[in-house]
Amino acid sequence: MPLFDHPDFDDHEQVVFCSDAASGLRAIIAVHDTALGPALGGCRMWPYASDEEALRDALRLSRGMTYKSALAGLPLGGGKSVIIGNPRTDKSEALLRAMGRHVERLGGRYIVAEDSGTGVPDIKTMAQETTHVSGVVEKATASGGTRSGDPSPSTAYGVFVGLRAAVLHRLDRTDLEGLTVAIQGVGSVGGHLARYLAEAGAQLWVADIDEAQARRVADRVGATPVSADAIFDLEVDVFAPCALGAVLNDGTIPRLTCPVVAGAANNQLAEARHGQTLADRGILYAPDYVINAGGVIDVYHERAGYDHGRVMTHIERIADTLTEIFARADMERKPTAAVADRMARQRVGRAR
Repeated sequence: MPLFDHPDFDDHEQVVFCSDAASGLRAIIAVHDTALGPALGGCRMWPYASDEEALRDALRLSRGMTYKSALAGLPLGGGKSVIIGNPRTDKSEALLRAMGRHVERLGGRYIVAEDSGTGVPDIKTMAQETTHVSGVVEKATASGGTRSGDPSPSTAYGVFVGLRAAVLHRLDRTDLEGLTVAIQGVGSVGGHLARYLAEAGAQLWVADIDEAQARRVADRVGATPVSADAIFDLEVDVFAPCALGAVLNDGTIPRLTCPVVAGAANNQLAEARHGQTLADRGILYAPDYVINAGGVIDVYHERAGYDHGRVMTHIERIADTLTEIFARADMERKPTAAVADRMARQRVGRAR
């Protein structure tokens, strides 16, 4: 399919196909929109089944970053990069440095950070070839200590406050004591979210394609591990998808019995129409790029001058944004995802 006719192209400003024969790098950098500022977004490394699948992921993720930054009130545009390969077996210093050189050639239009399949050490390796990186500087914590530049804890905290806002709106509950939550994917973000929820008194079920990881997190927070497939069928208050995208689709939505979907994964809706499908079933959906904006807020403040209290205050405004989206969706009888998309496009349009 020609790029300009791709259903997810959405007038991207720039799409770069990256190759380095010596290291085996095959990657795509997608810059969706820079009206609000340079395009910041993570670099995902994944063994995509095809180049088409990788392109689709890059296009959808970069558009989501534009909307995410717009609704988070950040002077940033949207971009994303994907490396085609298994992060456990194909990653090398040469490959990462080659990726850094491709980022550098864009002259700052795209700023790279970590994502699924990459971490702080990988971005630091890219930083040997480019200055256009983020999420690598150690940050102060509320306790007076420091943590790595990894934005995952901030992403999880944003999901936590957003989930509370969704529970208040849909279930009229101001506390999470005894709330039942099914978390799909307990890696760096889902694991932190499980801790936040457990500390708030929620009852948890967790699943991960890495069953050993699910058991480790379950033991740590007092959750019940279940299989990756069974997580959809649990009778819970909240389903929290924190793995990869397209998890809300024609096959999974009919299996959900929860009144709320609120999780960290990007591109949770397989297609835009699935937002309406959720609404028709009476399920309140917290749009993914709104609720998971804590990470990009964190890395933006790293570049602007990091202050832990200011960052937490900014992240907590995710709840206000979601509450506005929920109220508009109720008033207009529209899916929450459609309302969020419109709000984001309006903010970008005003900037342009």
